[in-house]
Amino acid sequence: MDSVVSSVTAKAKGVTTTNTSKLGFQIWDVADYVIPAQEENSLFIMTNMIVTMNQTQGLCPEIPDKTTVCESDATCTAGSAGTHSNGVATGRCVPFNETMNTCEVAAWCPVEDDTQVPTPAFLKAAENFTLLIKNNIWYPKFNFSKRNILPNITTTYLKTCIYDAKTDPFCPIFRLGKTVENAGHSFQDMAVEGGIMGIQIKWNCNLDRAASLCLPRYSFRRLDTRDMDHNVSPGYNFRFAKYYNDLTGTERRTLIKAYGIRFDIIVFGKAGKFDIIPTMINIGSGLALLGVATVLCDVIVLYCMKKRYYYREKKYKYVEDYEQGLGNEMDQ
Repeated sequence: MDSVVSSVTAKAKGVTTTNTSKLGFQIWDVADYVIPAQEENSLFIMTNMIVTMNQTQGLCPEIPDKTTVCESDATCTAGSAGTHSNGVATGRCVPFNETMNTCEVAAWCPVEDDTQVPTPAFLKAAENFTLLIKNNIWYPKFNFSKRNILPNITTTYLKTCIYDAKTDPFCPIFRLGKTVENAGHSFQDMAVEGGIMGIQIKWNCNLDRAASLCLPRYSFRRLDTRDMDHNVSPGYNFRFAKYYNDLTGTERRTLIKAYGIRFDIIVFGKAGKFDIIPTMINIGSGLALLGVATVLCDVIVLYCMKKRYYYREKKYKYVEDYEQGLGNEMDQ
């Protein structure tokens, strides 16, 4: 037997548009929603986001919560920066709006407000995007290699096929929505706060048979635990920023909190081939173990069991010494 050695590359395709009051009309292609462009054995597709535009470094009120709402400067501690703060407190209590005051911070202003995640997902059309997976495997013990794009797959077929367990089980192109559905989840629900999907490729090959019968088997499952009774910090998200200078030379940035689905491609499997030498070694080892087992049983029965004397009488038959018996006869 030998374990598989594998390499994986993945490429997404799909284009969609959005039109919002904040961002206006936007076209989204692969360069916009695949972040980063390349990862090892995985691919992240952004499906939702919170955008904070035109941030500059300065002083501004913090987002209201139980630690930042204030009535006077005495409530705010200068120089403090909590783990959930957007900046460093200046020690001043300033108006957040007409009805509320919060502690002022030195930060990228205006600070991000991520208290409400957009619903439905901003890029809900991502369920129709596709993912091409290229997987090359190698069994070094047998010097056997293969790829999941099988020899009978043509360029024409690759441009039109979409994986289906019944009709196209060996097509390496997967529709994102269908992949999540095959794992028993809703893509639109998962797209709101993100998550992690596993695409499993199993290569179990009998190399005594034809190489064409060594085929990949695909399965899907959600890897991040979704417990509705304990739904603290769900999904998958991270932040990144796009920096630029305005006409006055002031550095600004657009901060994006990206929610999305990371597709992890997991390859596993074993291959085997008949060989007379290992077979004979295994048979010999088995016979040797049988001999050891007999001796071990004798030791336990004859020396450890309560009825060892009974077993000893049944196992051994005592006979008279031949020479001693002959001497006795002559004496008579």
